[in-house]
Amino acid sequence: MKDSDGIRIHYPFPDPPARGEAIEVADGVLWLRLPLPMALDHVNVFAFDEGDGWTIIDTGFRSRVSIEIWGDLLKGPLQGRPVKRLIVTHHHPDHIGLAGWFVSEHGAELITPRTAWLFARMLTLDEQPVPNEQTLSFFISAGMDPDVLAQRRTERPFNFADCVAPLPLGFTRLSDGNQITIGGRDWDVRFGHGHAPDQATFWSTDGKLVIGGDQLLPSISPNLGVYATEPEADPVAEWLESCERLSAFATEDQLVLPGHKLPFTGLPLRMRQLADNHHGALARLEEFLETPHTAAECFPPIFLRPIKPAEYGLALVEALAHVMHLWHQGKARRERRKDGAWLWQTIR
Repeated sequence: MKDSDGIRIHYPFPDPPARGEAIEVADGVLWLRLPLPMALDHVNVFAFDEGDGWTIIDTGFRSRVSIEIWGDLLKGPLQGRPVKRLIVTHHHPDHIGLAGWFVSEHGAELITPRTAWLFARMLTLDEQPVPNEQTLSFFISAGMDPDVLAQRRTERPFNFADCVAPLPLGFTRLSDGNQITIGGRDWDVRFGHGHAPDQATFWSTDGKLVIGGDQLLPSISPNLGVYATEPEADPVAEWLESCERLSAFATEDQLVLPGHKLPFTGLPLRMRQLADNHHGALARLEEFLETPHTAAECFPPIFLRPIKPAEYGLALVEALAHVMHLWHQGKARRERRKDGAWLWQTIR
């Protein structure tokens, strides 16, 4: 795909590494993959050769399968050398799930943003067998389908404790604007927001590599969601600000190492696409909300495709994020319906 300036997105490594194997994507940089039990069925992790050991970026879920695969990776592509440092880009379970295991079982130093450590450590302690009343009220306010709501009332919700190892007491903090050395290269640390608070990205000072986490993904857009923990958040605004700010550092030739899908080049074009995706959804949503709707009724203009049952929860929080953004911008009003759901309508 090319833009008007001839910039295109290119995938130098079209085939991902097989289970327990690695692909060298740059000198001393290995691309590995761990499986995930969801529609997005994998997470990328990267290993950087430090000579006497490795620095690992992200981990995958804590699961028996993940630990087995890591055992194969450590004995195989990583040549039995120790993992000395673990860098976690953000707090989501597919990225931080085995951080505690790497610390306790392998003696790795955990390096991550303070927000990532705080969120993950807190959420692993917040185990719920069924959703609490605050969460159910939040679902109702978003207009969740009654059948889905009835099912969720009695089923175990997603718990960090089910897929994230206990976080260690101590960690080394990453801050926006830091510089760090990984695999013999110097990297500038730049935070993005929207998908996760304080999502760390890393930009090699030689201009050749970018570690993108979930902030810089090809072919898919990261989920931007509003949750019961911060029901009036505006992650769309945070996302658009991050895209604009980080775009200033993007060049066509950088090889981006993303948290999912394939490593790619053509980052300037991809940054524009990541922002334009949401600008387009917001424009369609404004028109759709000429008539009042709940957030759950806003799937068609935002996603332009049917939402499958397995995607419903993420779609709901993303729809809410978009109507909430219009509300924060003064472009939409809301009114509480008798059943507790918010109805949103464009202000003209």
